[in-house]
Amino acid sequence: MKCPYCHHDETQVIDTRVPEDGNTIRRRRRCAHCDKRFTTYERVELTMPSIVKKNGSRTEFEPAKLRASLMLALRKRPVSAEAVDTAIQRIEEKLLASGEREVISGHLGELVMRELKRLDKIAYIRFASVYKSFEDVSEFVEAIQEAKKT
Repeated sequence: MKCPYCHHDETQVIDTRVPEDGNTIRRRRRCAHCDKRFTTYERVELTMPSIVKKNGSRTEFEPAKLRASLMLALRKRPVSAEAVDTAIQRIEEKLLASGEREVISGHLGELVMRELKRLDKIAYIRFASVYKSFEDVSEFVEAIQEAKKT
């Protein structure tokens, strides 16, 4: 860590503290050259992967869009807000755990379908019918049979 005063490369950590929230580390440092002290903070930087759409364009992951999609499928269904929040959290955790910088939109859609199947079978069918662009009744029947499996 460079000294902010003299820009010397050698600094020494003289004290380290973890605040109550546990999300950061506070370090007091001393410059070996000018002997001045300063504070630095370390925190985890998590970045969600970019979403690669079918047409090849890339966009940032937007939790609000994910929530809107889930809420549309779950409209007028008996699913609590806490259950939706938990589903969104699980999807975000899976995306982060993948370690990928980019994820194709199809993978995200599959994660959403998996969570909807857990939450509500009707919402799962609603989402699947739009997501997979059902064109006839047989595709609905297949989706219903898939939903019954779990």
